[in-house]
Amino acid sequence: MSELWKMSAAKLADNISSRKISAHEATLAAVERMQAINADYNAVAIDCSETALKSAIETDKRIAKGEQTGSLAGVPVTVKVNIDQAGYANTNGLRIQQGLIAESDSPVVQNLKAAGAIVIGRTNTPAFSMRWFTRNSLHGHTLNPLNTLLTPGGSSGGAASAVASGIGALAHGTDIAGSIRYPAFACGIHGLRPSLGRIPAYNPSLPDRLIGGQLMAVSGPLARSIKDLELGFRAMAGVDAIAAGGDSTSNNDVWWTPVPLELPALEKRVALCIQPEGHAPVQQALVDALQVAAGKLQEHGWLVEEVECPSFSAAADINIRLWMEEMKAVRSAVHEEDDPDANFVFAQLESMAAAHEPASVMQLFQSRATLTRQWQTFLHKYPLLLCPPSAELPFPDQLDVESEASFKRVYDAQMTQIGLPLMGLPGLCVTTGFVSQEEDGAKIPVGVQLVGQRFREDIMLQAGGLLAADIPVCG
Repeated sequence: MSELWKMSAAKLADNISSRKISAHEATLAAVERMQAINADYNAVAIDCSETALKSAIETDKRIAKGEQTGSLAGVPVTVKVNIDQAGYANTNGLRIQQGLIAESDSPVVQNLKAAGAIVIGRTNTPAFSMRWFTRNSLHGHTLNPLNTLLTPGGSSGGAASAVASGIGALAHGTDIAGSIRYPAFACGIHGLRPSLGRIPAYNPSLPDRLIGGQLMAVSGPLARSIKDLELGFRAMAGVDAIAAGGDSTSNNDVWWTPVPLELPALEKRVALCIQPEGHAPVQQALVDALQVAAGKLQEHGWLVEEVECPSFSAAADINIRLWMEEMKAVRSAVHEEDDPDANFVFAQLESMAAAHEPASVMQLFQSRATLTRQWQTFLHKYPLLLCPPSAELPFPDQLDVESEASFKRVYDAQMTQIGLPLMGLPGLCVTTGFVSQEEDGAKIPVGVQLVGQRFREDIMLQAGGLLAADIPVCG
């Protein structure tokens, strides 16, 4: 089997465009890697290798003719099973959607293909894409390739497991409460949740999302290097060309915003918040990682100040109530699917939401506006926030469904994952190394989270590149 699967997306793209290797060779290596190890981790739920290899041959023909190809021409990637890809089922981890075959691509798949990427597989997600663990009754259980006793994260657990094990150089994920950032953290890679409106989101096979999903769910990349993450982000962020018809301001996604990827420089000022208000106590290994990261940024000329940031927990409280308001509309689907994990998780969320004082959806969005203004004011002063990705190191796999108490433990540790999407802000999880488990020496990934102003992914990626520069990553 070729070792090309180990190569970064950036290096593959350079070698393919210069014809040192072919797109077919790169794709075949990734497909062979997928077929050799996917049974061990169940990262990819749907194999797209037949169409992928055909696409790679067409890419090579175009390159040979001297035709213009994109920034990811010939690079093998994966996409999540909860977005439309023409000819494949958009299952979202559900048996009741296994016959939902997409007739056309979602904008993010379309944009990846326009950049020349080759989709080799569709990655697993929990039922309804709503857990920080990845198991469902249709596609089964995804494992973490670094340590199978730990969660691979969720809901983009399949995406993170694929990248970490070398199945594709780059993966697509979605994030409504940490579903890109947390799997990246758990699998020892990097994951970017872009700003609301940055990457177009639309599934033609399904009805439009309800308002919470519209305002909080985004697509983004996971990768083994920050450079690859940026390549994936730039490719995904293109306009929905089918909708646009040449008009760069038009899109099927009503929230997509045509903001340039290059924006004016900002002051190199970082807020360090080690223990956010309302967050469960942060484990020492994560505190240490934050302090090392702060030191690295200082060495590169950033002014770092330890301060209190606006509330993540207040945003998380609003989030859970909005989730459960929306779940009323799909409760029949939860009952019909009857996935044991989903049933337990939704019961816990309903119980937690019921513990809050009643509030109308209008009042919740009023509170959202207040919180968003507080965060925007804070990030105007500090263009970058450095904070924990979780209060705990990656959880033991399936911890959340062991008991009501274990679910509460998981939820309480995830404030910085849950709260951020409410304000539509971008977040980047950067892996910063590993600690060893005392009993058997197994690797446990450690990382930090960066938060930035809306549409300032450039600042986050710049800082993330500094933090990840000397960090060995799997693959």
